[in-house]
Amino acid sequence: MTDSLKGSDKMSRREFVGNSAKLAVGLSATGPLSGFNLASDKAPSMINISKVDSNFEREPLIKPYRFKGSGISEVWQSIAYIESDNGLSGIGLGGQGVLWSDSKVFFGHSENGGNALMYAMSERALQLLKGTSFNTPMEVLDQILPEILDYGKKITGNPDLRKTFALNSLVCVDNALWLLYAYHNNITHFDDLIPTEYKPGLSYRHSKVASIPSFSVGTSIEDIEKAADKGHFIMKLKIGSAGTQQEMLEKDVAFLTQVHDLLKDRETPYTENGKIPYYFDANGRYETESLRRFIDHADKIKALERISVIEEPFDEFNETYVGDMGVRIAADESAHTDEDAAIKIEQGYGAIAVKAIAKTLSMTMRITQLAYEKNVPCFCADLTVNPILVDWNKSVAARLAPFPEMDLGLQETNGHQFYRNWDTMMSYHPMAGAEWTQTKDGVYPTGPEFYEKSAGILMPSPHYVELFQRIRR
Repeated sequence: MTDSLKGSDKMSRREFVGNSAKLAVGLSATGPLSGFNLASDKAPSMINISKVDSNFEREPLIKPYRFKGSGISEVWQSIAYIESDNGLSGIGLGGQGVLWSDSKVFFGHSENGGNALMYAMSERALQLLKGTSFNTPMEVLDQILPEILDYGKKITGNPDLRKTFALNSLVCVDNALWLLYAYHNNITHFDDLIPTEYKPGLSYRHSKVASIPSFSVGTSIEDIEKAADKGHFIMKLKIGSAGTQQEMLEKDVAFLTQVHDLLKDRETPYTENGKIPYYFDANGRYETESLRRFIDHADKIKALERISVIEEPFDEFNETYVGDMGVRIAADESAHTDEDAAIKIEQGYGAIAVKAIAKTLSMTMRITQLAYEKNVPCFCADLTVNPILVDWNKSVAARLAPFPEMDLGLQETNGHQFYRNWDTMMSYHPMAGAEWTQTKDGVYPTGPEFYEKSAGILMPSPHYVELFQRIRR
């Protein structure tokens, strides 16, 4: 617990819960979607940060989630608390992805050690913010990202620490700032959070969003078949098996063949050709020649035209032009920022996997706007996040332009597959049980209520309110 929340600054339970209740009442009202930044269409007010705090919860997985030649057994849920001098507070969430965001840190420490380092960066950011003021969360990210990245390089001992690792550590902080910003400016709709210059990239209103499950390296073909039987028409299939490039390729092409044999004759109403598309994610495991051989094999077995996207095949230092590979290549963790995404687009990358739940909502809005201007499609990828963050991501996915050859938004979501306590975590959602929180025939229904209620993400969660109340007793 930080010093700023001790002693005379301690808020009573009645005051804390009372403030949360007022917020809940204020956020329960619904109305038509607005094209303005603020409900009042005024310039955002200056917000003075008086108190900060943080905590985390360790959520075990049912089984290891395997990718990048290794795997994770649990996910730390980082939680940031930010309070302004007028008593309003935002509680932001983040899911830590150490292996995903920088494998060098993961392999250089124990699993818990890597998580502790990322959590330390979240805490460092909060301490930097205490006693400062801001107008919008976008400006805060600009100010603290360089310092948090430098701090991360020092504590991890990695001078080449990836920017995505720092952004991942800032998700809970950015999330809390956006909520506090909403409360201060009487914003009750997600659309009104989006600054005017970033609205074009998030201007669609899909009535359905694809619910994309994820299957780790080594998954059985039977598990994929079960998902297809439930109506999932696009699935994230991890490749990049452990071993040398040759050993990896042998396993991966055999997996591709199995997938194609299983799905080639299945049909779906959500694609132009009526066929199930394939979505592969290599998480930077491939070298250029290995990828070409994987694609050649796909062509040989007549599966190439079914591959909708291959995500992040190379490490970020591979500058191979990929626009002539014969298949759409997407950037994910290498597109740390909008500037990095611009470089990837120049290298021929034909799609961007965006992650408001892994690279901050602030950075995601910049990337989606850049992609919109460059006519590069985006889709939302997961980081095995909790149900509330699933709906932050869904709020972005539902507003992205349709993915090519499809007529709806795309969102990977795999928490229900891997978290041991998923049902308990779902109970923390302010609108648990709402229609849009449940997958039906492979999609999330995102009708009028989804937009009117902003998926419930602007409402306080009693679980997290109570979590910070407990530490004040």
